[in-house]
Order: sequence, then structure tokens, then C-alpha cells
Amino acid sequence: MNELNFRINKNKFYNALSVANRAVSSNSPIPALSGIRIDAAEGKLILTASDVNTSIKAELCSDQDDSLGLNIIQEGSIVIDAKYLMDIVKKIDSEDISVSIIDGTLTHFAGQKAEFKINGYRPEDYPVIDFSEPSVNIDFKYSVLSSLISETAFAASVKETRPVLMGVNLKSDGSTLTCTATDSYRLARKTVSVESEQFSVTVPARTLFDARSIFQDSEDVRVALNQKKIQFIGNGIVLQSNLLEGGYPETDRLIPKEFSRRLVINRLSLIQAIDRTSFIKTDNMTIIRLQINSSDDISLSNKSQEIGESHESLNAVSYEGEPIDISFSGTYVSDAVKALSSENVTVSFTGEMKPFIIQNDAEDKTLLQLVLPVRTYN
Repeated sequence: MNELNFRINKNKFYNALSVANRAVSSNSPIPALSGIRIDAAEGKLILTASDVNTSIKAELCSDQDDSLGLNIIQEGSIVIDAKYLMDIVKKIDSEDISVSIIDGTLTHFAGQKAEFKINGYRPEDYPVIDFSEPSVNIDFKYSVLSSLISETAFAASVKETRPVLMGVNLKSDGSTLTCTATDSYRLARKTVSVESEQFSVTVPARTLFDARSIFQDSEDVRVALNQKKIQFIGNGIVLQSNLLEGGYPETDRLIPKEFSRRLVINRLSLIQAIDRTSFIKTDNMTIIRLQINSSDDISLSNKSQEIGESHESLNAVSYEGEPIDISFSGTYVSDAVKALSSENVTVSFTGEMKPFIIQNDAEDKTLLQLVLPVRTYN
């Protein structure tokens, strides 16, 4: 008989539930997956949530956190619908919360004066999730991992027509990890030095964004993977995701090796100019025309017969090469430039209808942003 009974700090419990809630399934054919599984045993509280593709396990233990206030009176397990569970814990009117099973799956939540009773799911109805750690692993400083994600994952596709493009390809040759994301119209690539076994896997961009958010209070994050799944591990939390299937496109051939024109421009000035020029949209897309004659003769413009037009002059730090007249998605270039970090950025062109490269204007060339131009009839 399940006799779960424990007491815990309300805010600590709610924060852990918020992490687990990221993996809760909203439309699973398995009803129990709409809930968060709570296991109390051996002085620990373990929260589990999954939508089958993504799973999260959060472990709470007083030995690792003095302010947790965890007191397990009776070991046991229960699954509670995540929506109601989050709401109840948030509304409890005390610093601590008591959770106990009254009868079967009927669960009692109590604070100072407020109390709630809700029916849960039987723990045996919850699927068994294999959280065993894969053998290939890399230890990251959170700051490095966060930068990797911020600099690449935004370029992954949001369309399901080619599922593999909805992820970031992580490829290691043993000493260098190359992270690549593309939606076929833009590409982001970052390289970092790591020592690991060789591998090539594609991780859903959504999983990476979740990892960046979940582990922001961790100094170190371990990444463990095999050919089926990837785990992010830190601060008692395991974020696990299935990998995207299918071969990732060979993107090396998309990146130009030689350039005929090179623009160096202040990063913030370029972002602000694109933002000001982006108020006109055509077919829900902002197409910006860039015309460069020299370093002090640069213009950005945006025009729509139905709405109007915008025009802005810019000055560059330097410009080398023949004049160029090129059009592109304002959103794509703005995203790419925002992912960079140097005061000035370098934009390298090969031609008016060829992909162009945006990089930090510094010795660090480990980060590359590529954007395809858009054909217009000016």
C-alpha cells in the first residue's frame, strides 16, 4: 500500500516542479504522462516528467541543501497532474508544504490554513524511463555551454518538413567539437576545443534552449551521449532527450572560402539600423537592401508599394572591394549579428547572389554566421 507522506520547503519544491514541468506531455495517449511523478525514498525526493522524447529527473536531498527542509515521514510514490500540482503548490499559504496520500491515489496538500485534495495516477501506470548515463561524456563550464547554444541554436529550422534541421549537429573529431545549425537559408557554426570520442549527433534545438535555462545556476554541466540519446547533468537534475534521426546535411560546401569584398562595421550600429529599417514587412518577412559604394557611402533601405519605405545611411570602420547591392532577411542578419560579441563585426561577400559570412572582427574566428541573400527586383 502506498503511504507517501513528506514535508518540504514550498519554494524549493515549486522551483523543482517548474524544471520538471518543462518535459510534461500535453497531449500524450498515456494519461499519466500529463503528470509529474513524485518518489520519496532513502532521504530523497525525486521528481520525474516526460513526453517520451524529452525526460527530466530532479533530485532533492537535504544533505545537499540545508534550506530544503525535506522530512520524509513515509516513503512512497504518486503521479499528480502537472497543471493542478503546480497551481496547488503555488497557492499554498506557508513556507513549508505537507504532502500525503490519504487513500489510494487521493493526495492531500496542506499549508498553514489552506489544504487541497486531488486524485492522482498510480505510479505503476507511469512508464519506466531509462536514465542510465551514456558512455561518451564531456564536462562543460555552464558559460561555455550557454554560449554554444546562444550562438547556434537560433539558426535551426522551426518547420517540420525536414525534422533533422530542427536540431543542432554536434560533431567531434576527438579534439574539436563543431556545432552547426541551419534552416537552409542561414547557418551558424561554432567550434570549441574538447577531448572526447569521435561522434556526430543532432540534438533538438528545443532541448538545448531548455538546457540553457535549466542549468543557469550550475557552474558545471556534464553532457553525456550515445547514438540514441543525450543527457545534460548538473545540480541534481538530468535533462534527457532523444536525438533527431537522419543524416545531417554536409554544410562545409555551403561556406565560401574566398571573398571579393569585406565590410567592417560597428556591431551595435548595424543592429540598431536593421531594427529601424525593419518596420515594413512583405509576406510577413522584412527584406532589407544593402548598398555599399565605399566605407562612408553605405545605405540600408526597405520598400513596400502598399506601406511605404525606409532609408538610412551608415558609416563603416572600413570597406574593401568593388561596390555591392545585396538584399537579405533583416531578421536573419540581425539574429546573426546579435549572436556575435565583438565591438565591430566583419561581413565578407563573394557576390550579390552568393551566401555571405558574418564574424567577430577579432582574432577569434571560431564562430561563423552565414546568410543567403534574397533575390529582389528593385
